[in-house]
Amino acid sequence: MASKPKVRYVAHFWLIAASILFFAPFLWMVSSSLKSEATIIPKTGQPPQWIPHVDKLDAQGRRCVIMNTGPFKGKSGVELEAQEESQHVIDFNGQTVKAWPEDFDVEQVIGFEWENYKTAFGMIDFTNNLRNTLFICVLCVIGTVFSCSTVAYSFARIPWKGRNVCFILVLATMMLPYQVTLIPLFAVYRSLGWVGTFKPLIVPAFFGVPFYIFLLRQFFMTIPQDMSAAARIDGCNEFGIFARIILPLSKPAMATTALFTFLFEWGDFLNPLIYLQDDRQYTLAVALQQFQSSHESAWGPLMAMSTVITIPIVVIFFLTQRTFIQGITMTGLKG
Repeated sequence: MASKPKVRYVAHFWLIAASILFFAPFLWMVSSSLKSEATIIPKTGQPPQWIPHVDKLDAQGRRCVIMNTGPFKGKSGVELEAQEESQHVIDFNGQTVKAWPEDFDVEQVIGFEWENYKTAFGMIDFTNNLRNTLFICVLCVIGTVFSCSTVAYSFARIPWKGRNVCFILVLATMMLPYQVTLIPLFAVYRSLGWVGTFKPLIVPAFFGVPFYIFLLRQFFMTIPQDMSAAARIDGCNEFGIFARIILPLSKPAMATTALFTFLFEWGDFLNPLIYLQDDRQYTLAVALQQFQSSHESAWGPLMAMSTVITIPIVVIFFLTQRTFIQGITMTGLKG
């Protein structure tokens, strides 16, 4: 029988290997955001470069190149200009030749192409898109936490006729694919005059989300009923019990609900695309898609903007992972 330390080391090895596999796309995105355009997509037969490289420049800011063909094959030169017919004028110690892009390689050195971020911020209205995204995220978090916690408290702590039937109906709504209700919802919001505003994205959060209702209900059920009974003896009503006893003891579950909601709304693309019609209302996810459609070949700025949008989510998760894990693991454990 293998010793416990050996088993633990083997388990950690495979977990680390799996984490690297899942982390690779994010690492490639960050690396590509700091590369020059020529090195993001490697040429045929060349391996991808994980370490960012930039074009090597001479003292006058001209690109240094190496010829692949012709009488100057293997020699280094500097690019003087790129003509309209896509040919480039290359200087070799006073001798100039014209060459096509495939006839030479631009010399690369390790470095960061910060210009990608500057270009990306200049191509979209990042401040306005960020403001719209945070506005939707914050209000949805407030609405979801408030509505789901009150409904979950009713299902978990207040006995009333038909409670279990209603709870089953709430869970049953989770089985409906979103695509099934998409068109009817759009018709309802259009009749209300909400299409083209933020209301279809925010108002539903104040009417509860079945998954979070289930999550919070299961957590509330782990809290001993003796606490509520003692509070009732002292004259506390249900709202007081909920606000003074249940909520303070449910911080992990509440934080998990808030985090899940924020992550979903931050990355939500479909709903803003359907209901928002003005460019000034676009969220970061929609703005990124519009950026990709308008600048298909600008891989550096595209990766830079993707990194800017993704990093806050990664930071938030690492800062709240302990509370997040606690809220998940303690849910459903009967106290």
